[in-house]
Parts: sequence; C-alpha cells; structure tokens
Amino acid sequence: MGKYKLTWRDLTWHDFKTYLFAMFKAFIPKGKISNLDELEIFIQTKSAWVSQVTLYGYLKTRMGTRYVLHFENDTFMDSVNLAKWNIYSVALQDLTLFTFSKLKANFNYQDTEKAKEIFLKILDDETSNKMPIDIIENAKKSFDERIQNINWDDHHNDLPFNPSALSLYKWAPIAEDLKTLDRKIVLNSVILKWDVVKKEFNERIKF
Repeated sequence: MGKYKLTWRDLTWHDFKTYLFAMFKAFIPKGKISNLDELEIFIQTKSAWVSQVTLYGYLKTRMGTRYVLHFENDTFMDSVNLAKWNIYSVALQDLTLFTFSKLKANFNYQDTEKAKEIFLKILDDETSNKMPIDIIENAKKSFDERIQNINWDDHHNDLPFNPSALSLYKWAPIAEDLKTLDRKIVLNSVILKWDVVKKEFNERIKF
C-alpha cells in the first residue's frame, strides 16, 4: 500500500461516487461491446462497481448511522483500502474469465489467450490509481493458477463469481463474529450484483 493515505475526500471522489450514483447509471444508454477494447473497459468498470457497491453497502448496513464517522479513523481507512483492492483483484479475475468463457461458448471465440492480456493490461493501468504492488502480483499468480485448468466452454455456468463473493466475506473490515452471522447475506449480495452485470453483458455483447 506504500505511504498513500486514503481520506474521506479520496473515498468520496474516487470510490464512493460509484456507490452513490449506481442507480442513476442504470438509466444511461449503453453501446454494444464489439471489440476487445470495449470488453476491457466493461471488465474494469463493472468489476470496480461490484467491488465498491458491495463493500461500501455492507459497511453502511453494519455501521448504521455512524457509518461516516468511521472514515475519520486512519486504521479503519487502511483496512477499507486493503479490502477494496483485494476484492477488486478477484472481481477482475472472475469477470475476465466469465466473459471469455461466454465468448468461447456462444460466439466460438477461440483466442482465449487474450483473457490474460486484458487482465494484465487492467492491472498495469491500476498502478496509476495506487493499487498495491503486492496485491497486483498476487492477482497475477492467482489468475495464472485459475486458467491452468479452466474449461472455457463451461466455466460461465460453473459458479464463476463465487471467488469474489468469498473475497468480500474475507476482507470486509467487520468483526469476525458479525461476519459469521452475515455470511449468507454477504455472499448473496455479491452474486446478485453480478447477476446485473451478466444481464448487461448478454444484452450488449456483439462479437
């Protein structure tokens, strides 16, 4: 994470706006995804959206009316930042693998090597947003391990978003006893957000 200090102002302008305006974005007309550049943008933006909305939504639900006050605590902010990047790194993997599996199965797209190329490109771009290097390296290693045994024809039907759901459960800075009580709700909240993304992808894809 370096010495970068995440503040409430940073959260408001870089992350929390995604949470606040998520409902409004649903009404913005969206073009077709017809090439790899557009697919890369889709993977990056939707992974960030799912990560942010589910993490901040869970924190807000658990903390209630004192939610904003916690963001004055530097230790808590460090935990939120760590959780955000770790969840996002897994979300990127999940959506990259899902979209290329769908392309292979539904459009007979054969160049699945492009999945890794796009994934690495997104991670490289995130260095300018101060994504921690250790999380980037761990994400690369995890992605390599996952693609070793993937069945591109069936992966999109084989619980493709479970890893990011479990990542929210693991990394959310909430007391372990409370997370245990919330486990089913937390996991379902992530899967429901991914259902929105899957629906949009099916509607927009045109390869």
